[in-house]
Formats: sequence, structure tokens, C-alpha cells
Amino acid sequence: MTETPAPPAARILVVDDDPTVAEVVAGYLLRAGYAVDRAADGRTALVRAERGRPDLVVLDLMLPELDGLEVCRRLRADGGSGPAVLMLTAKGEEAERILGLELGADDYVTKPFSPRELVLRIGAVLRRRGTGAAVPAGTAVLRAGDLRLDRAGRRAFRGERELALTQREFDLLAFFLQQPGQAFGREELMRQVWGWDFGDLSTVTVHVRRLREKVEDDPAVPKLISTVWGVGYRFDPAQGGAA
Repeated sequence: MTETPAPPAARILVVDDDPTVAEVVAGYLLRAGYAVDRAADGRTALVRAERGRPDLVVLDLMLPELDGLEVCRRLRADGGSGPAVLMLTAKGEEAERILGLELGADDYVTKPFSPRELVLRIGAVLRRRGTGAAVPAGTAVLRAGDLRLDRAGRRAFRGERELALTQREFDLLAFFLQQPGQAFGREELMRQVWGWDFGDLSTVTVHVRRLREKVEDDPAVPKLISTVWGVGYRFDPAQGGAA
């Protein structure tokens, strides 16, 4: 499989205190056409993210100074803006991985990992962030009830209030708005929204829960994004449909 990098201007910050891992990852990214910076601890990562404005941060969870979860929390302190975050986690860090996703991480790769797979995942995240194909005419704005998504501008509103959605939450809501009344399993959502044919299905569960917290009147009793037992989820617009 051939790596397909994002546009040449894409900047990646690799944050890992293991110099061997950081060197290998940086080498693969450089060969794939990315501009790469590195940091070996959490505090340095935040400084370089502020100064360098990377498009994506490859973030190890186990870091000195500040751990990866705290770095992710601070990168996401202003809502959905800021760089994409791809976490590097160990096999036994499921709770931390889920927390990272809840904090707004876009994706994760479990150690030990294939550097080629990591490069492909980075390219996929950046394309979902709006660096890929232009939005087709006639689908730039999606509406359902008081929800409105501007796909070209990557902005979402409920009434007059702008929603602070992460990139993945935005993509998931856009998919739901285009498919009102249809039930989708988590595997299908992972293929359609994440672009994965495999992966931890709890990723979908976490993102649905986070999205409900932002679009539902009462997330504990969801009315827009319903659970279809034995199947998955269905978007039930309060009125009207996706435009």
C-alpha cells in the first residue's frame, strides 16, 4: 500500500520521550513529504505546538513533565480548533485511550505499530480535516430542525449557538444529517465516517456519547441520536431533514 500524504504544507509534531520511536516516526513522515518537528516531553510539546502551529500532533500518552492526556486536554481547551491529535497508546491503556478520545483526540494507534500504518492514518485524519476533495455543490450546508452544518467552513450551529465540535464529531454529525431515519451499526459508522475496515468499536461509542452531549437537550435521554438496540444508532431529526 502506498502512503498518500496530505498537501506538502502539512506540519506534524511528533511527541515521544523514546528517541528511537521518535526518530523512526519522524523519518517515515519526512519520506512521506511532511514537515516534522519533535518534542520529548509534554511541556515542550505545548510550546512547540503554540509556536509551530502543526496540522497534527502524534502524541504518546506516557510523557515526562505533562502526560499525553493533559497535553491533549490543553490542545483542546478552546473546543474543536487546534491541531488534529493522533495518540500512541500501549495495549493495556484502554481506559486512557477512551479518555483521550473523550478529550478530543481524532485517532489512535496502539504500540507496537507499523510506521507505514501510522503514516496512512495521519493522511486519513488530515484529509477528514478538510484537506481533501472540495465539498460537492448542493451539499455544502446540511440542516435538520435547528441544527445547521456548514461543511465548507467546518462550522456547526444549533439555532444561533455555534457548537464546539472536534473534527471527528463534525464528520459524524454530517453523516447522520445526510442519512436521517436510517439505522447504522458501529462497524458501518467506522467504515463510513472513520474510513476504517477494522478498529476498536468503542471509538464510535465514545464519539456518539460526546456528540449527544453537545446536540441533545438531555444527553441521558437522547432524542436526535437514538440507540437502536441490536443494531447501533439512528438520527431522528426533530423536524425536516438534511438539505
